[in-house]
Amino acid sequence: MSFSLPWLLWLLPLAFLPLIFQRAHSKSYSWLEMLPADPLSDLIGLILKLLAVLTLLFIVLGISAPHTNMQEVERIGVGAQIGLVLDRSASMDDPFSGATAENSLGESKSAAAARLITQFVKSRQNDLMGMITFSNSAMYVLPLTENKETMVAAVRATAGNALFQTNIGSGLTMGASLFEKVPDSGSRAVILLSDGAGRIGADSQQKIRDWYDRLHISLYWIVLRQPGGLSIFDKNYAPNPDKALPPEIELHEFFKTMKTDFHAYEADDPKSLQQAIDDISRKEKKPIKYLQKIPGKDLSNTCFMLAALMIALLLGIKYLEVNTWK
Repeated sequence: MSFSLPWLLWLLPLAFLPLIFQRAHSKSYSWLEMLPADPLSDLIGLILKLLAVLTLLFIVLGISAPHTNMQEVERIGVGAQIGLVLDRSASMDDPFSGATAENSLGESKSAAAARLITQFVKSRQNDLMGMITFSNSAMYVLPLTENKETMVAAVRATAGNALFQTNIGSGLTMGASLFEKVPDSGSRAVILLSDGAGRIGADSQQKIRDWYDRLHISLYWIVLRQPGGLSIFDKNYAPNPDKALPPEIELHEFFKTMKTDFHAYEADDPKSLQQAIDDISRKEKKPIKYLQKIPGKDLSNTCFMLAALMIALLLGIKYLEVNTWK
């Protein structure tokens, strides 16, 4: 048991004052030898003092805010440790190509991603999830946690304004850092969701390659295609030998050189995005061991209820007390 205000425990000696002082209306007599011994009265007097001691004791303990400590219990379930790396560049606020019956402008990429990822998070009961967002640089949002409500709130909070750059390399390196100090449960994955690509320097590429291999992290890349954009799966694409590869093609080729498992998806609309997320959900269902955190229990109310019970007993006995002779 721990205390939120342990310094108030210095008041505990005050609880024993009733054992020292006599009642204010106690009388002194000159000679009591002729009076018979009254052990029952002595016992009742001692009980009254003990009740008063317990009353003060529970009050002091209650205001010290006692609580049990948090516990971690090892569980075995089906799931994974998943890091979400979400693109928050300004282009994510553009609508998917094509209109819908409900909205002539179509649902924006960020809104569709937040909605579908929220469903994904809620459906994964045993996962540990963390989140990184990125635009011109990466932002650490949430470490790996089993708290789904916190994760859903973090996903919904990504709908704010963003910048125009797409620094995928920064997001991927910070995404790997989510797993550094967390015991490996046997299934780890980073889900990278972006609507574009960026060039990653050779040093950053090597760092990403080494980290994902050392930490045993699988990589899933969901590309939200721009209208009329180049497909990373276009088998008829012929690169121009005089020009550098387009960023999305170059990034895809880099990912395929990684030693870790890699899967890529393209989404042109919310339906294809849903299919990609569903496929990842099916792949990342493996037996894992994880620690479930059980929060401590506040014991203040219990102490105050016991103190109230002691006071009620004292008042009841006071009601039955015979008045002292005047």
